[in-house]
Amino acid sequence: SVPHSVAKKQATQQKIAASRATARAEQVKANLAKRKVILKRAAAYQKEYANLEKEAVRLDRQAKKNGNFYVKPEAKIVFVVRIRGINGMNPKSKTILNLLRLNQIHNGVFVRMNKATLNMIRKVEPYVTYGYLNLKTMKDLIYKRGHGKVNKQRKPLVDNAMIEEALGQYGIQCIEDLIHEIYTCGPNFKAANNFLWPFKLSSPVGGLVKKGIHFQEGGDYGNREEMLNAF
Repeated sequence: SVPHSVAKKQATQQKIAASRATARAEQVKANLAKRKVILKRAAAYQKEYANLEKEAVRLDRQAKKNGNFYVKPEAKIVFVVRIRGINGMNPKSKTILNLLRLNQIHNGVFVRMNKATLNMIRKVEPYVTYGYLNLKTMKDLIYKRGHGKVNKQRKPLVDNAMIEEALGQYGIQCIEDLIHEIYTCGPNFKAANNFLWPFKLSSPVGGLVKKGIHFQEGGDYGNREEMLNAF
């Protein structure tokens, strides 16, 4: 016969194993339900992006038909990349770059465009290049180079649970929600952008051309607009 203490221990272990199995089954069920919601949201976002593109094409054709030009609305978001180091930098520029979270060379951040941020970018223009990212480039950037801020630490975006834990209160549950919030400059853009750690990019193939000359004059710094996607 089995000693009483051993029998008691076995019963406790069986009880723990059963409760763990039940919890695991419930977790799997909840994950499947959550995945369905995420897929549904992703499909809705894809439809929204397609409709935005169709509307832009329609307005462009309509303008051409009437003998006018269609001017796209100004971008709400710019992506700013630091291209120069600390040498010869004045204290004010250093402070602005720190405020923009561009502490290292080849760091990149999303910035919401308004009068204040535009003035900040103009003051540090010789040290940065910036422009407007399309949806594909933004998705690639966040999926491949995206890291989140978890307990003040840099963590790769490998799990939707991490995003939900940090931004669930804002209705952002997965990486597609995060991309949508950034791309459309939604009401919770600030929280979503603060969660994203500044992107650490590699230097361009073949290096930079002329850091001290504006992009429009054949150099590197300044506004590249849509051409930032190629950069």
